[in-house]
Amino acid sequence: MNIILLGPPGAGKGTQARRLVDGRGMVQLSTGDMLREARTSGTEMGRRVAEVMDRGELVTDEIVIGLIEEKLAGETAGGFIFDGFPRTLAQADALDALLARMGQNLHAAIEMRVDDAALVARITGRFTCGNCGEVYHDVTKPTRVPGVCDVCGSTDLRRRADDNEESLRQRLMEYYKKTSPLLGYYYAKGLLRGVDGLAPVDDVAASVAAILDA
Repeated sequence: MNIILLGPPGAGKGTQARRLVDGRGMVQLSTGDMLREARTSGTEMGRRVAEVMDRGELVTDEIVIGLIEEKLAGETAGGFIFDGFPRTLAQADALDALLARMGQNLHAAIEMRVDDAALVARITGRFTCGNCGEVYHDVTKPTRVPGVCDVCGSTDLRRRADDNEESLRQRLMEYYKKTSPLLGYYYAKGLLRGVDGLAPVDDVAASVAAILDA
C-alpha cells in the first residue's frame, strides 16, 4: 500500500509515519532524508544532488523523482509513505507517472486536518531529542525528567529555530499557497481521506489505520 501524508508543518505527519513504519513495515520516503542520504552515497545521482546543493540551488523535481524511483526499485516492504513530496501539482503528476511506469498505485492521500491557532500553540511548545528523534511538548508531553529524553536518556533536547509564531505563520501561508491545490487533485481522483490531526496521537493513528484497512 502506497500513501501520501498531507498537512501543514506540525500536523503530526512524521509521528504517524513512524507508527506505520514500526507497525506495518512500511517505508517512509522523506524528501529531506533522501537528499541527505544521496549526497553522501557516492552514486551518480548523489553527485548530482551534492553539486546542486553546494551551489545553494533547489534540487529539481527530476532529481527527486529519480531518488524516489531508486527507492521503489530497491525496497520490498509493506508499502511506501510519501512524506514531503509531492508539494505541487506538477510533482503530483510526476509521481503518478512514475508509479504507473513501475506498475504501482497510490492508494490514499491522507490529509491531517488542523486548526491554525491550535497548531501554532502545538508547535511553539515542541522540542525534539537530537539523538533518537523523539518529539516532546512543554504542556502536552514533557519529559519525565526535565532535560532528559524518556526514550534514550540523551540530554540533547532541541527546539527548531523557526518554531516560533511568526515563522510558523509564514510556513503555513507557504503551505496553503503551494500545497493545498493537491487536496482538490486527490479528491478528484477519489483518493483523498481526512483525519483530525489535532486529536490525541493514538486516536489519529486509529483513524489512519481505519483508512488503510478499508
